[in-house]
Amino acid sequence: MWRSVVARATLSKRAAQRSFLGPSKPKVPCSSKTLAQTDSTYFSTWVFHNGSFLRHSPRFFSQSSTNPTDLDSHLSEAEQSSADFSENADPQLENFASVDDIHGVLEKDLVGSDENSQLDSLASGIENFGDLEQSGDAKWDSFVTGEDNGDSQVETFASGDEEEVYEIDVEQLENLLSLLQSSVDGSLESTLDNMGLTLHEEFVVKVLETPLVLGENLIRVFKWGMKEKPEFKVTARVVDALVLAVSSDLKRKNAYALWDLIKEIGEKENDALNAKILNELIALFSKLGKGKAALEVFNKFGDYGCVPNVDTYYYTIEALCRRSFFNWAWSVCEKMLDEGSFPDNEKVGKIISWFCKGRKAKDAHSVYLLAKENNQHPPRSSVNFLISSLCREDETVKLASEMLCDFSGEARKYAIKPFSAVIQGLSRMRDADGAKELLSSMIAEGPPPGNAVFNSVINCYAKAGDLGEAMQVKKLMQSRGLKPDVYTYTVILSGYANGGQMNEACEVFAEAKKNHSKLSPVTYHTLIRGYCKLEEFGKALKLVGEMKDFGVQPNVDEYNKLIQSLCLKALDWETSENLLAEMKENGLHLNGITRGLIRAVKEMEEEELVLG
Repeated sequence: MWRSVVARATLSKRAAQRSFLGPSKPKVPCSSKTLAQTDSTYFSTWVFHNGSFLRHSPRFFSQSSTNPTDLDSHLSEAEQSSADFSENADPQLENFASVDDIHGVLEKDLVGSDENSQLDSLASGIENFGDLEQSGDAKWDSFVTGEDNGDSQVETFASGDEEEVYEIDVEQLENLLSLLQSSVDGSLESTLDNMGLTLHEEFVVKVLETPLVLGENLIRVFKWGMKEKPEFKVTARVVDALVLAVSSDLKRKNAYALWDLIKEIGEKENDALNAKILNELIALFSKLGKGKAALEVFNKFGDYGCVPNVDTYYYTIEALCRRSFFNWAWSVCEKMLDEGSFPDNEKVGKIISWFCKGRKAKDAHSVYLLAKENNQHPPRSSVNFLISSLCREDETVKLASEMLCDFSGEARKYAIKPFSAVIQGLSRMRDADGAKELLSSMIAEGPPPGNAVFNSVINCYAKAGDLGEAMQVKKLMQSRGLKPDVYTYTVILSGYANGGQMNEACEVFAEAKKNHSKLSPVTYHTLIRGYCKLEEFGKALKLVGEMKDFGVQPNVDEYNKLIQSLCLKALDWETSENLLAEMKENGLHLNGITRGLIRAVKEMEEEELVLG
């Protein structure tokens, strides 16, 4: 942005006359360095004629117009114009234009006014001009006084930002990048010594941000610059660029070398490190699966005057959980919870899932509760995983049951998995009444229970010996249009068989055969075992033959159980041998213990015959 060019020196009336009307050549301070600082520079020569300031010969100089010869030619034109004006000017200057008038005209000129437009106001007196120096108006640039000999100078220039702009030496940059992009040996440092590099911050950042540069070489250049180049300033900007560059190649060796360098910088230049840089380093170790190194970086925050933030805690927990260091991860997570610093919902969900995988569901539940207090809602998949994990242990099933209250509306409608997990947990705990109560709640409010939920409740009552209640739940199941499956019948049948109620068991068995054309081997095995307990081996053998008629092939378990019962209770080794032969025909093999039992019973009977 161009600022107006005005006079800000106190001149006597006589000095002012010499300044504007004299033949002295006006000087324009300009150098190639000054021109390089701006995109384009606006030059104007101002002269005083017939009571007014007039602008003469506006010139634009681009950044490339730094040739001293060009500047001299423009200044010569300005000098000639000034001399022309001086020949026709009044011998005395009575007034200058007021400050406000000059400023207004100049600003108008900058937005496109005619090149030869005239200032609107006349000067108010040369004596008043000196007051400009004391007015403190920062909008005016300069109207510079002459030398001690009385010759005044009109210095005309456009002032951009006055900060020096560093220009990168392209040749040095290309040479250095060519060296670093190739694999170099131990002579890298000596080569750098001979290159005459100037490690300005802009130059270093440009190198670090260039792709395809070996991370190992970048670290070596950085160390070399810290040791050999006093002008090289280690700032947070260059350190951050270095960490990002080295992190891109994911090499373990470079990661540890980078960490050693960061520790060295932390001991010398504490201000050059911040939480962002250390977080990037923790994330790098996390990607490499180096949990211990990530924890070491985390523990150094205080030493380097950095305060952990949300990303710090998250990346550290991630790195530790990836290596199954769940206890260490929980210690970091506790600090996060104490600070009340929570990442976004997605990341909270991942933390919950990591601890569930590590068998720390109770700790994961603590994260869930505090996130809930913080009005955060982790993804539903993570919440479902947490509920299932809590249901693995009897002591945490109640916590999972309480979490079901957080489901409402559409979320509850599709929450069949967490509800089923809680019912299974209650059934495992033999809390049949609690399981039935939750089942009733599902029927009333959703999600609609399926066969698996009903079977869990039925199984719970059957194991408790309350078969009447189990049958009631089966009827409730049927009333909702659900068809009891083979597992439903087997569970009820098992309850009756274990209680010796074989007649009731047979009734359930008959209903099962009616509704299902093919039953499972477990169903038959349950009945066979029940008959063997009552030593009704004939009925048990009949069931073995019936299995084939229903397309169910007896397995080793059925034969083994029946043969053991025949040998131990009935001492019937002959029937046992027949069953053993039948097994061989079906490609089944009886274990050695049971075969030895058949031989033992047979030999014992033969001995009795001999002795008798």
